Amino acid sequence: MADKRDYYEVLGIQKGASEDEIKKAFRKKARENHPDLHPDDPSYVEKFQEINEANEVLSDPDKRKRYDQFGHAGVDPNYGAGGGAGGFGGMGGMGDIGDILESVFGGFGGFSGFSGGSRSNVNAPRQGADIHESVNISFMDACNGKTQEVKIYCMTVCEACHGSGAEAGTSSEVCPDCQGRGSVKVAQRTPFGAISSAKTCSRCGGKGKIINNPCTKCRGIGRTKVQKNISVDIPAGIDNGQTIRLSGQGDCGINGGPSGDLMINISVKNHPVFTRKGYDIHCDIPVTYMEAVLGAEITVPTIDGDVKYNISEGTQTGTVFRLKNKGVKKLNRPDRGDQYVKVYVEVPKNLTKKQKDLLREFEVSLTDKNYAKRQTFFEKLKNRFDF
Repeated sequence: MADKRDYYEVLGIQKGASEDEIKKAFRKKARENHPDLHPDDPSYVEKFQEINEANEVLSDPDKRKRYDQFGHAGVDPNYGAGGGAGGFGGMGGMGDIGDILESVFGGFGGFSGFSGGSRSNVNAPRQGADIHESVNISFMDACNGKTQEVKIYCMTVCEACHGSGAEAGTSSEVCPDCQGRGSVKVAQRTPFGAISSAKTCSRCGGKGKIINNPCTKCRGIGRTKVQKNISVDIPAGIDNGQTIRLSGQGDCGINGGPSGDLMINISVKNHPVFTRKGYDIHCDIPVTYMEAVLGAEITVPTIDGDVKYNISEGTQTGTVFRLKNKGVKKLNRPDRGDQYVKVYVEVPKNLTKKQKDLLREFEVSLTDKNYAKRQTFFEKLKNRFDF
């Protein structure tokens, strides 16, 4: 075929490219030009087939050698060379193409594969695209849950033409070039004889029908973009970075396919007092010097409100106590995490002379027995040469 492009040019690589470079180039090109990503442009069907054909040859050392020596005539049965299991009719050497495409695309609705030379059917039902939105919520809303309205823009079936793509009162017609088949036969003379092959109809793009009077609202696509307000139930216990999936709330399907999903990514704002680790709540709380020395009942904030807690006499900075079941509710479970409270003793500042004198008098009344850690430290220091 005289209009074939150079396979290296198709993949965007140099003639001496390595196998790894060929594989990477194929994945990139295939991902960018897959027909399911461009449902409204039938030209991508042929682009994708061209990319697939180039990879089938260049990834096979034997076929690549013949191609480098003889060009397309060395590998394409349409030029009279090869054929059978080694040509494109049988897709020889492509046993792993399904695995490659699966790893690249993860499976697309409407994709029929390329085994046996089959093509992606542009008329097959295809699932609509997923829509991704982000929602910012407060720390307390993440702990307690809430219902929030989310504004989205999605593709929906055109109300004017009901998805047909044709202006109201009109309908599509059978393509006169392919008679509704979606493909046309092309006969070409080559140095090896006359070859007949089928190619996608350029007039209808493989759909088998044409629209002479496109719908003015959707321009013949059959779908329009609209704004929707979706009510989202955010469950108690959701954490920053988690995603809520609303099935069927994405773009409407193509050719009667199912709608995509709406993916809501949750972003939780920081709290000035609390931090979260899993389902547990952590916070630091200051106590006065006297509260730490004598012990006291202190007020501790929690996500449910303030609670009272008795700290013991001689509480030290860094002491951590646990409030059981005062953490975050676990998703889809009735139980909760805990709250961990870390105490730090605030040393008084800006003392008057009288206050300082009283403290000095108090300090004189203390002995080493009142400072257990201090006493232990100096005992170790005395015996430091024994270690």
